[in-house]
Amino acid sequence: MPLLCMHNKISYIWENQPNIKMKDKTIDYILRTTWLAVQKMYNEEAAKFDSTMATGFTLLSIDPEKGTPSTALGPKMGMEATSLSRILKSMEIKGLINRKPNPEDGRGVIISLTENGREKRDYSKEKVLLFNEAIKKNVSEEQLKHFYEVSEVINDMVCNKKIYNQSNS
Repeated sequence: MPLLCMHNKISYIWENQPNIKMKDKTIDYILRTTWLAVQKMYNEEAAKFDSTMATGFTLLSIDPEKGTPSTALGPKMGMEATSLSRILKSMEIKGLINRKPNPEDGRGVIISLTENGREKRDYSKEKVLLFNEAIKKNVSEEQLKHFYEVSEVINDMVCNKKIYNQSNS
């Protein structure tokens, strides 16, 4: 069973070795190819509504009632300020968000959803929940629990630099 549904579009070391079983592929390969497939799926869905996965993710990260300080949005999404700035500019042009001065920080800005932004946010939320339900129907609770546990370990190890920056003690 091929992991990567975009098999012919993306070239990795394993593509020319079809006899290698899933268990023999590297963990980063499985993470990367799975994420690329999910990202492609979300972008195809978002394109039906003149949007992108990045826009949907941003909409879901903005508090629909109070808005979200722009300085909190990047860390919340795990994005660099430059990339986020481009997305926000595009969203503002499309009428999905407004920028308002932050009353608690004179230098800051609150990103708020417009009515159109709320509608697109609801659509994005629906698609994410549909994806989650589809996975839950095909994966046991135990498998999902292990997936979360392994993902948490990987994230902790990467974020806390426990792989390449190990001490020699």
